[in-house]
Amino acid sequence: MSTHKSTAASVGRRTVTVTLDASMRTQFRTIDGLSIRFAGSGDRDDHALLLSPWPESLYAFEPIWSRLAEHTHLVAIDLPGFGHSERRNALMSPRAMGEFVIRVADTFGLANPHVIGPDVGTGAALFAAALHPGRLRSLVVGSGGSAFPLQLGGVLHEWVVAPDLEPYRRIDGRQIVASAIGTLERYTLTDVAREDYLSSYEGDRFAESMRYVRAYPTELSILNDLLPQIQTPVQIIAGKRDTVVPLVNAEFLYERLPKSKLDIIDTGHFTWEDGADDYAAIVTTWWGGGYATAGSAAAL
Repeated sequence: MSTHKSTAASVGRRTVTVTLDASMRTQFRTIDGLSIRFAGSGDRDDHALLLSPWPESLYAFEPIWSRLAEHTHLVAIDLPGFGHSERRNALMSPRAMGEFVIRVADTFGLANPHVIGPDVGTGAALFAAALHPGRLRSLVVGSGGSAFPLQLGGVLHEWVVAPDLEPYRRIDGRQIVASAIGTLERYTLTDVAREDYLSSYEGDRFAESMRYVRAYPTELSILNDLLPQIQTPVQIIAGKRDTVVPLVNAEFLYERLPKSKLDIIDTGHFTWEDGADDYAAIVTTWWGGGYATAGSAAAL
C-alpha cells in the first residue's frame, strides 16, 4: 500500500523485434549517432517517455506497461550505456543524459511529454527539467541517488567511491546483475526479461555503465542548487525498505522541489516491479490530473 503527502514548499538501423506482450515490442533507432533501443505503445493524445533503470532495461516496465498504455502513448528507452543501447562516455553523467533525454523527446516528436525516470533516470529527468523549463509536462522519479552529500547504501556506495573500474572489468557483468536482481522481493521476472537484464551488462558493459553513478559526487552537488528552480511537477516514488538508495534521497527531493508529491511503497529498491500495482496506480492518478495541482493549496 502506498502513502503520500503533498507540498507547496539517427538513420534507423535494422529493426529487431521482441514481443513482451500484445502491445510492447522493442526496436532500435539511431539518435545522435547512437543505436538506442526503444518500445512504443498505441497512439493516445498524451505522451510519456520512460527511462530504463539500472542494472535492468526497458523490460523493467513490463509489469506496468499495459496499464500505463491504456492512458498515454508510451515510448520506453534503454538510456545510452544501459540495457542494449549503445554507449558514449560523454553521456555517462546525469546532466549530459538529461540533455540526451530532450533529444530523444524531439526525435520521437513528443510534445510536452510526461517522463518516468526511476533509478538512474532520476538525475537525468531532473536535469532535463531544470535545463529546459516547460519542455516536460511532469516527472515521475525516485529510487535514484539524489541527496547531497551522498546518502547511498550497500554496493552502490562502493561502486561510486571505488578508486577505479579495473577490478570490475575483470568480473562478468552477468554475475553482478544476477546478484542485484536476486534482491527482488515479490515480483518474478519473466525468462525473457531476466536474460535481457543479464545480457545487457555482460562482459565489461556493467563496469562501463558504472561511469554514470561515479559522476554523482560532482553532479548531485550541481543538481542540489537547481532543485528549487524546477517548476515542472514531480511525483516521487520510493521504496520504504530500500537499502541501496535510502528513503532520505526521496525526502531530500520532496523538501526542495516546489511542485512535488511523495509516495512511499512498502518494498525494497525495485518499486516498479515489486510494487507494480501501487506504482501503476500512483502514476495513472498523477497523469489523470494530480500533476496539475502539485504544490498548490488544492493538493494539500
